[in-house]
Amino acid sequence: MAKTDLTLKLEEEIHSKTNTKGMKSEFGLFEVTIGFNDGRPGYERIDYLTYDTKGTWRAFEIKVSLSDFRSSAKKSFVGHYNYYVLTKELYDVVKDEIPSQIGVYIGSNCVKRAKRQELAVDEDVLKEAFMRAGARDADKLYRGNSPMQLMEAERKMKIIKRQKDIVYKEFRALEDKLRKRFGIRWEDELKKEEAR
Repeated sequence: MAKTDLTLKLEEEIHSKTNTKGMKSEFGLFEVTIGFNDGRPGYERIDYLTYDTKGTWRAFEIKVSLSDFRSSAKKSFVGHYNYYVLTKELYDVVKDEIPSQIGVYIGSNCVKRAKRQELAVDEDVLKEAFMRAGARDADKLYRGNSPMQLMEAERKMKIIKRQKDIVYKEFRALEDKLRKRFGIRWEDELKKEEAR
């Protein structure tokens, strides 16, 4: 089933939050399948799983709708710390249904801290699953012959971010000029002037 735009947005936000800048200390992968069922991989899937250099595992369940949140599908809370990643609207509806030990992110903002727990599965099972997911993702890049495309996309993203920062500074400077000319209610004054 194809992911919705909202699911992709929440994935991007939680990935950005856990993908630290500079020296990388936390590593994350999406759709990590753990365990084996009759010799086949995959009795449980974690939406997003991270492992850090201190040996801490964090599992994230991404939910975008009430039916998704309340579905009978297994919640893969297997980490030392476990979280839901939700929209604000969904969180407002389900916050009383979330167990006390489970944390919550609204996009990239932690609104409820998780409590540390013992791992729900053996750590070797998590490590093997993490390696399989990493190998799967590396294989996708390799087969897609896209490492250069990825580097080019990252370069373009940096340029766009710099441009966005410049435009934002220009916007703030213009806003300051309007505030100096018209006062704090500059928007009302500007509308009056435009109406003339």
